[in-house]
Amino acid sequence: DLVRSRGLGDVYKRQFLNDYIYHNTTKIIFGRSAEKYIGSECKALADGGKVLLLLGGGSAKKSGLYDKVVASLNESGVEFTELWGVQPNPRIDKVREAAMTAKRENVSLILAVGGGSVIDTAKAAAAGALYDGDPWDFYSGAAKPVKALPLGVVLTIPAAGSESSMASVISNPETNEKIGCSAECYLPRFAVMNPENTYTLPPYQTACGASDMLAHLMERYFVNAKCCDLTDRLIEGAAQTVIRFAPLALESPEDYDIRAELMQTGCIAHNNLLDCGRGEDIGRGGDWASHQLEHQLSAYYDIAHGAGLAIIFPAWMKFVRKSNPAKLEQFGRRVFHLEGSGDEVIDMMISELEKFFRSIGMPTRLSDINIGCEHFREMAENAVRIKHNKLGSYVRLTADDAEEIYRLA
Repeated sequence: DLVRSRGLGDVYKRQFLNDYIYHNTTKIIFGRSAEKYIGSECKALADGGKVLLLLGGGSAKKSGLYDKVVASLNESGVEFTELWGVQPNPRIDKVREAAMTAKRENVSLILAVGGGSVIDTAKAAAAGALYDGDPWDFYSGAAKPVKALPLGVVLTIPAAGSESSMASVISNPETNEKIGCSAECYLPRFAVMNPENTYTLPPYQTACGASDMLAHLMERYFVNAKCCDLTDRLIEGAAQTVIRFAPLALESPEDYDIRAELMQTGCIAHNNLLDCGRGEDIGRGGDWASHQLEHQLSAYYDIAHGAGLAIIFPAWMKFVRKSNPAKLEQFGRRVFHLEGSGDEVIDMMISELEKFFRSIGMPTRLSDINIGCEHFREMAENAVRIKHNKLGSYVRLTADDAEEIYRLA
């Protein structure tokens, strides 16, 4: 009776915790002095070989981080070569260039200095360096990455969680495709995480990163598994951390504690720990339809991933609530502490979520960023095709459903 009175009876009488396998080997080096370990970690993993230093557009030099990285490598006697120019929504052409550079220079390790785009490029290049074909094969489904050069990370943008995940997402502008690939060989061997390296992030990037983190948590949260209260509550707590600290980071960008909270949350949101027991098989749990729908927006319009997710996720919620409202209601009650009937709580929860996104400067409608409806159908069909007609798991979506979500957005 006590269990029933707390609304838990149905949870515990129906199903055992789903089987799972969890394996993450990334060494996290966190804190103000983290950079001093870069050289020694690279030296041990490269085993006397050369390191490819992979970077973005130059912010690492402006912030002084590049000099710290180079000093640590030199102090440990690590030989390295550099490749710059990774862009947001990372492109396959830069992956190919990095893989060819690694082959030509006989590189033994890739060190990614940046955020998710640099890290995802490094993952694909690390596998491509040991592969005779085109690295795009890993994303098109023509091949699976089974081996890769060791990879290290110096994180500058807490967002994607790529610093300790098996996932990489790459865009192909020639085909208007943005596709993810996951492989155990993609796991970075170490990740250097100093919150001070995020002080100079522009406010929009900070906000996009927070949106991405929250989306990673919500993708994992909305599942049909019944016995997952532990990870439900871990996800709810992490979501509340993002919602609390993202606005504070915009107000006080050089507050170490605030930046540290976000950096830790971004990491745990996507290292698969919060998947455990939530999937229908031993693979990872989660819905991921919103990510696939956003990937189409990024592929067609080259928008920031976090901004696209802030638009798509509330629209997805509005669509799936009619067929599967239970978890949406729970999210509203537990994360936002909302009260009322089920429908009222869901209405308020979606409103509160959009209010949060707007408070940190994110768009919540496609019209906010001047995107019209001209590509809705082809984007919807691409999203379903890329997922082999298995778009979403909380609610399975057809191309018609996906198109309707774009219209709701």
